Amino acid sequence: MQIQNLFQPFDIEFVRVDECPIKMHKNTFFELAYIVEGEGIYHIDQNKFNYNADNLFLLMPFEVQFTKVKRTTTFLFIRFNNIYFRAQKPSEQHSNLNGWIQKLEYIFQNNNYQQGCIIRNVPDKPLVRSLVAAIIQEYVNQGTLQQELVQQLVNTLIIVVARNISMHVADKTQVNNSALLDILHYIHLNIYNSERLKAETIAAHFNISLNYIGEYFKKHTGQNLQQYIINYKLSLVEVRLLHSDMRLNEIAYEFGFTDESHLTKTFKKNKGITPTEYRKGSIAAIF
Repeated sequence: MQIQNLFQPFDIEFVRVDECPIKMHKNTFFELAYIVEGEGIYHIDQNKFNYNADNLFLLMPFEVQFTKVKRTTTFLFIRFNNIYFRAQKPSEQHSNLNGWIQKLEYIFQNNNYQQGCIIRNVPDKPLVRSLVAAIIQEYVNQGTLQQELVQQLVNTLIIVVARNISMHVADKTQVNNSALLDILHYIHLNIYNSERLKAETIAAHFNISLNYIGEYFKKHTGQNLQQYIINYKLSLVEVRLLHSDMRLNEIAYEFGFTDESHLTKTFKKNKGITPTEYRKGSIAAIF
């Protein structure tokens, strides 16, 4: 089976084909696949999804994938490699990718279920279509500042994707309380800043009593507030372990653990194995 690699931060491919452009394969990167026109079936791991024009799929690293083209199809592929997970550090406050990385991670950590086309909010479909058309136009014309403009268009597309996934997650978990969703989004966006994740800080930010916020959170999610934060941190740690070559002390620093030992103890307590064991086991499973 082919394994596709990407050696730059992101890449775009625009193709019109009568058969799958790449036979059964795995990618070592993340990929957005938009169907400009055409009809067929998208095979992703053990799942099959019928695709048509205006469908958008999010493909995860190392998923087995291929398409069966029924009618001539035009694809736009937007690809991201692991630099988005290992290059961003909290100290890089002026990086123009820092906010983008957090949006991407929100998408990836909440897309751990197969759902086919990622755009579920009907009013977003014409917006996505317009963004894709603009990306294609810049890709084809190769005008001045093309790279910078395409990156901004892709940023906007990612925000739309994030909104649609967050809406689907809300439906899936039956969390329909808008105030609670605001708290969840606050946690996701501040996951790198331990000070902002203290219960008293969250309570003050949302003007909720410190004595009530824990009860409120557990009532609506069934989870303890601090345990939810730990679980979310560790889910991002798993991404670092699997999709980057960052050292444990670097990961510990990024997510506010005291040191490598603190990260290891927390990870093992919650996951049953050490981060090193997880990394070795995951890599072995891939290959």
